[in-house]
Order: sequence, then structure tokens, then C-alpha cells
Amino acid sequence: MDHAHQMPVVIVAGLHADARTQVVDRLLSAVPGSVALHHDLSDAPDGTVLRLIRDATGTLSQGETPLVNDCACCALREDLVPELRRMADGGLTRLAVVELWDSVEPKAMAEVVAGHGGDRLALTGVITAVDPALVLPYLANGDDLADTGLAAAPTDRRTVGDTWARQLEYAPVLAVVDSEEADEEDRALLAQLHPTARQVPAASVELARAALAGVDVEAAAAAQHPACALLPQEADEAGVSTFVWRRRRPFHPERLYEALEDLCCAAARSRGRFWLADRPDTLLAWDAAGGALCVESAGPWLASLPDAAWDMVPPVRRAAAALDWHPEHGDCCQHLVFTSPGLDRDGLERLLDSCLLTDAEYGAGREGWKHLPAAFDALLDAA
Repeated sequence: MDHAHQMPVVIVAGLHADARTQVVDRLLSAVPGSVALHHDLSDAPDGTVLRLIRDATGTLSQGETPLVNDCACCALREDLVPELRRMADGGLTRLAVVELWDSVEPKAMAEVVAGHGGDRLALTGVITAVDPALVLPYLANGDDLADTGLAAAPTDRRTVGDTWARQLEYAPVLAVVDSEEADEEDRALLAQLHPTARQVPAASVELARAALAGVDVEAAAAAQHPACALLPQEADEAGVSTFVWRRRRPFHPERLYEALEDLCCAAARSRGRFWLADRPDTLLAWDAAGGALCVESAGPWLASLPDAAWDMVPPVRRAAAALDWHPEHGDCCQHLVFTSPGLDRDGLERLLDSCLLTDAEYGAGREGWKHLPAAFDALLDAA
């Protein structure tokens, strides 16, 4: 697309507030004519969201916008694009820097800007600001956002750890600030959590180029989708390991359920896709951080769909399935990835393998699997 007549927009996200501020300040000073837009949600419980607009010299304007449906993020979405369009129409802003509030995840905001910017806005970058010394402490933090004053809505049940993981793993660019407290273990963990990210020193001239390089929101979303996620590969460096566990045989639901606590606490971060013998048609997503695990349905495996339905499946999903197609099980598989300092690979492998169907259970076939204990029903069928 020709962006010549569109105002460039870069999103800067991250729970590391000081690092985020450093990145935004650097962009404002590096790109003449740039302006930062920030929605402060800290007063959202009182019913308002504060909008702040500044440039390299200081605050240009501030104002309040009301909550929408008691949801601070909804208010942000409703107010963000009109404000950006107003900047674009003014013709003086060379780069709009959207600084997201602490717990706001970049994926939703990137899709809002890309989907509603029309011919006036061009999303040119999504950056998560990172202090490498804080990667593990935030990832291991199982506190609810509500308990830390960072919830974006009364119904927000996210934790610090899982929110930080998504902020980190979605962004194609990580702006890394200088940190005297960071060591090689911290940097190895960051690299293994998101190995495909472009890491840029926050104080470098490369930051501005990364902000204007362009971003494909559809590709970024596909890389996060459980069915075709670009999961990390095996790695071992500076005491940090990534263990990739792949099998074809389905899990015994009861044995896996009994092992969940040990599995979700075995690593700072784990994610992937898996299947249960009593739900053989359902692709299940695994997402754990901070000792908290989320397991949910991500729709059907392609192997369970009739041929006519394949035309409605996105090409990237079909391609991912084709690359790993099994003659008997199709795309059904176990693909879980665990990343952590001090990871017990052998122990993890033994525990996971023990949760698979035995030869006798596997031999009973799908009809027999239906009669296995439905241990995940309460978890997966909850309203």
C-alpha cells in the first residue's frame, strides 16, 4: 500500500513503564514533528480516562474521555482513532507514537488502528519496551491485575505474568533499555521467549527506523494463534533452556489433569497446542505464566473438518497443518514448549509422557476413548 499520504503510527507497549517512557522519549527526540498520544487508565475506576498528548518539548494538551461499557480499553478504542485522524488532518505530525497504558495489550490496539485508519493512518510499527532485568520477575508474577491496580475493566481477570507474556511475544520489535541489573541469563531468557523478534537498543538510531519499518497485523495475529503459532525452538544458553515436546498420541484426560499443577509451575513460560483422547476433534490451547495456566478450546483440528469446510480456513492455518500432517491423525498433535532458567528437561519429559495414552488405551480407538474420565469438562465447558 502507498503510505505517502498517510500519517505513520507506531504503538509502544509494555508493563515496564520506565522502559516504555524511555522508548517514547527517544522516538520523540529522534523524529522531528513526532507526537505521543497516551491514555492514562489509572483513574478508570472513577469513571474517566485521561488523554495526554505531548511532543519532545512537553505536554501539548490533555483531556478526559468517559468510560464505555465500564471498560477502559473500550474507551481507548473509541477515542484513539478519532484523535489520530485529527492529528493526520492537521498535517503537522510526522509520526504519531501511541504509548499504551501498562496493561493494555498491543494486539487489539494494532488491529484497531490498522482496521479503521482508512486512507489517513498507516500502522508502521509495534514495539514492546523491555527492561531485561525485569523479564523474569514480571513473567513469574501470578498476581491478578486487579490486585495491582492495573485492571482495564471490572471483569479483567488477567494476571501480570500472562499479560506481560502476550505483550512481549506479539510485538515484532523489542526495544531493550540499558540495565545495569541485567545479566546474561536475563538476555538469554528474552531471546528464547521471542526468538523471531527484532531486538533494538532503545537508545540507538535503529529505533526510529524500526518504528517506521512497517508491520503486518494479520501475520502477527497468525503467529500468536494456537493452531499455527510460531513457537520457540530448542535452546540452551546461560542457564536458560527451551524444551520442545512433540508427540502424536493423545493425552489421557485424567492423568493430564492431575499433572497440571506440576506442569504449569515447571517453567517460567509454557505454551502450545494439545489434544485429549475424549475430545479428539478439539484443538486445545495451552498458555501458562506466573504459575497460572489457561486451557481453552481453539476450535476444531482441520482433520475433523469436511473437505468443503477447508475453503473457509485461512491459508496460513492450512499451510501450518500441511507441514506437519500425519497419515493417521492429520494435524492432531501435542506441541508444547517450556522456557525457563533451571529447567528440568528430563523430569518434564517423563511427566508429559506419563500423561499420554498407554498402548492398551490407545488400541481401544476413538470409541473407547469416549469412555475415559472427562476430567476437563468443568474447565472447558464453563460458561
